Amino acid sequence: MNGHDPRRSGGQPESPTMPIDRGSAPERSARQGWHVAETQPISAVPAEPGPDQAFEQSAEQTQVIRPVSPGKPSLLKASGSMAIATLISRITGFLWKLLLAFAVGFGVINDSFNVSNTLPNSIFELLIGGVLTSVVVPVLVRSQKADADGGQRFVQQMMTLAVVVLGIGTAIAVLCAPLLTWIFVTESDTSNLDLVNVLAYLLLPQIFFYGLSALAGAVLQSKQIFSPPAWAPVVNNLVVIFTIGAYMLLPGEMSLNPVSMTDAHVLVLGVGVTLGVVSQAAIQVPALRSTGFRFRWRWGWDSRLSEFGGLALWMLAYVAVSQIGLIALSRVAFTGDEGGWSTYNYVWMLLQLPYGVIGFSIMTAILPRMSAAAADEDYAKVIDDLSLGSRLSTVTLMPVSAVMTALGVPLALSLFALRGETGSATTLGLALAVSAFGVLPYALTMMQMRTFNALSDARTPTLIMVVMTVAKVLLAIVVAAVLPPDQIVFGLTFVNSFTFVVGWLVGEAWLRHRLGPLGSRRFLVTLGKSTLASVVGGFAAWGVALGVDALVPGSAGAGTGWLQLLFGSAVGFAVIFGSMSMLRVAELQPAIGRLTGLLRRR
Repeated sequence: MNGHDPRRSGGQPESPTMPIDRGSAPERSARQGWHVAETQPISAVPAEPGPDQAFEQSAEQTQVIRPVSPGKPSLLKASGSMAIATLISRITGFLWKLLLAFAVGFGVINDSFNVSNTLPNSIFELLIGGVLTSVVVPVLVRSQKADADGGQRFVQQMMTLAVVVLGIGTAIAVLCAPLLTWIFVTESDTSNLDLVNVLAYLLLPQIFFYGLSALAGAVLQSKQIFSPPAWAPVVNNLVVIFTIGAYMLLPGEMSLNPVSMTDAHVLVLGVGVTLGVVSQAAIQVPALRSTGFRFRWRWGWDSRLSEFGGLALWMLAYVAVSQIGLIALSRVAFTGDEGGWSTYNYVWMLLQLPYGVIGFSIMTAILPRMSAAAADEDYAKVIDDLSLGSRLSTVTLMPVSAVMTALGVPLALSLFALRGETGSATTLGLALAVSAFGVLPYALTMMQMRTFNALSDARTPTLIMVVMTVAKVLLAIVVAAVLPPDQIVFGLTFVNSFTFVVGWLVGEAWLRHRLGPLGSRRFLVTLGKSTLASVVGGFAAWGVALGVDALVPGSAGAGTGWLQLLFGSAVGFAVIFGSMSMLRVAELQPAIGRLTGLLRRR
């Protein structure tokens, strides 16, 4: 490159529309020795509905602080432990959702539960969740360093305000449950508003305990205590697994006409799942008390909270816009066949698993370096870390996407046809196959969102969210108008993945405007080689699946699905990574090394 480019040497980027607030020289000096990774926005489309969603999102997005001093746990070791906890949380969350499908199938009960259980997550994020993930931890760190009492008074003020807001918000949400369910559900032959309303009354109190969990987790992480907040969702999931087990032991079936709040099936499912969130909050209390913190009602407003008002407003806008897209998909889903909304959510859950296991691990290793470089105004390193993270994500997630496309139906049969009901499982598998291309764009979009927030920019992710949501809503309307009811779920899963392609491309353009050249040529070379190898491996996996189906007599079921999945994935991944090696994909070995190394650091 000819000439001196200040954007790549730590100087101020040339961005007339998005200036970066450097702060004064004394402020920069005071920051030396501390690398504070800015908090991240919630995912552009909320994760699969479930009791682990809101807090798990908060735990992943809340930044981790590493003092550069001896005797303290290293960031990478703490991050590795959190990655393990996140992995186990996703596995146990996946397990209880499988058990729910086994217990109630993909019909109206599962649809109604999914909608009702989405409500507390959505209201929590709108009420206080976005503010918690964007504001609380940085302010806590400052109060601990600046206040004579180590920030105790400030935390008590914050807790008092949050408890009041959460309590009032939860009460209003419960009173307005029928209105909230009407927003998400289109009244049709495939919906049961009475059941959605009854479950919503039992599940909406989760809002209050989600807030307590997030607050306790933020305080603990600001004090470099990572295990309780990281493992709390696992406890939540275990309680829900026990709840579904109890539900399956109940005699008879849930009554759908009429629906009654006193129905034992309704009570066990609703109260048990809510108790999971209560346990998620309660499990952190002993660790919080061990820090010396004691809750006291302390009224008043600390001026330090006002300094982050703009960031909090952008985060609130981010959350609100994301909910519009979710509402659009939900209402369109209920115009299709029964079980469509459940199928959509199970597909989204499966698509998120590769990111939760692989993409998040890469993010855990890359994000602290990127945030430290941004704090030091070293934008060349920010670009290098972004490029590295994108390339590592490509060589690890593109193969998964290809195999999921080729083996979508066998995967769904192996997991969801255990009751012998292959029709719903086949539908889910086809929906997975048409949307698996979104695995990598989802990870890349998340990487870009976190890059903007490492630059202390909460506005641009919100604007990207607006573009994605507009595309999502318009395409969802097209799906409802063009596709027959039995194919609407395929259209919705495709639309969800396609919007991440839109978000990735828009984020790329905005980052290029903000930071200058991003080293895209190197990324595109890796993407091209990985795509070629993945297509070849995907066809190989598909061929193996067809061969197994031809050899096994009778119609395909769970047993055939497992055989296709095991042999097909083994051949597919072998062909993909062998092809990558032949194509000399430079990031292949570093990607495997980083993942295994991170998982070994406990």
